[in-house]
Amino acid sequence: MSGDKGSLEPQPNPSYPMTDNRTRKENVTLTERLSRGSITCVLNGAAGSNRAHQASDRIADLFAQHGAQARIVLSGGGDEVTALARQGIAENTNLVVAAGGDGTINGVAAALIGTKTALGVLPLGTLNHFAKDLKIPLELEAAVANIFTGRVTQIDVGEVNGRPFLNNSSLGIYPFIVRQREKQQSKGRGKWVAFAEAAWHALLRYSPLYVNLQMDGQHEIADETPFVFIGNNRYQLSGLHIGERASLDAGKLWVYRAPRATRTKLLRLAIQAFVGQESPSDLEMFDTEEFWIGAKGRRLSVATDGEVAVLNTPLHYRSLPRALGVIVPSHDDLQPAI
Repeated sequence: MSGDKGSLEPQPNPSYPMTDNRTRKENVTLTERLSRGSITCVLNGAAGSNRAHQASDRIADLFAQHGAQARIVLSGGGDEVTALARQGIAENTNLVVAAGGDGTINGVAAALIGTKTALGVLPLGTLNHFAKDLKIPLELEAAVANIFTGRVTQIDVGEVNGRPFLNNSSLGIYPFIVRQREKQQSKGRGKWVAFAEAAWHALLRYSPLYVNLQMDGQHEIADETPFVFIGNNRYQLSGLHIGERASLDAGKLWVYRAPRATRTKLLRLAIQAFVGQESPSDLEMFDTEEFWIGAKGRRLSVATDGEVAVLNTPLHYRSLPRALGVIVPSHDDLQPAI
């Protein structure tokens, strides 16, 4: 195949200013950051719910115990999360904190990519993959304390058609299950019950995709697949740390493509993806900094950090090296920011 990507390569359309953060040094301590300006905390929760207000009061009290005053804003989710984070930056906030699950953290991070504003994380979701991989405490009190005692490290961000993701992106059966799960949850089902019912619907109704994966302008994979999973850096696929990432700053996307499968095997792969546990014997894998996915359809449902959007094809994936500053524990085993 020639080096011309042809119709698979979209025209550049950057969603945010980017700089090469591999050489940017972090010389400002967190104490200095917090003493210079305000803190904005974007909390996931319906503005009128008692639970959201109780969480807001608790977070405000914990920040006050550390001698800081945080402006806590409640978000209903979606694009509102990113808009509130951008508003905080416009008001000269020195630190933006995401309080919620991986979807909320993704939304806040989208406003901070390529900026000097650091991201604080209060993991209040169900799975909290991002916080676990960065060794951020899962208990609220400890997570707030980490914002004041931790350090800033630069991590990579994945991107598809201008949409960032911190954990992973996927297409095929998983976005189908996510959409079905949302429908079930809107009927009052619990999250895990909704997932089980959605997975059953997927088993009965889902049909595989025919996709064309292209990278480096030279190598191409075209085949039918039920599932493509793209990780922001490599996921461990075996051993005690299965589903975890040892590094978030290697500058690579890890692409896992499932071969043709029976419906039962396909369902197992989707469940493993939901909990971050893919089996290496079932997947074709490669790593890259950038690649494209073409498909027969002009639009595809794509999941990014558990949120689903319909995007135009071809899908353009790339890694944004060390594009986001995140506060992590000072004693963790990640490489220091450089």
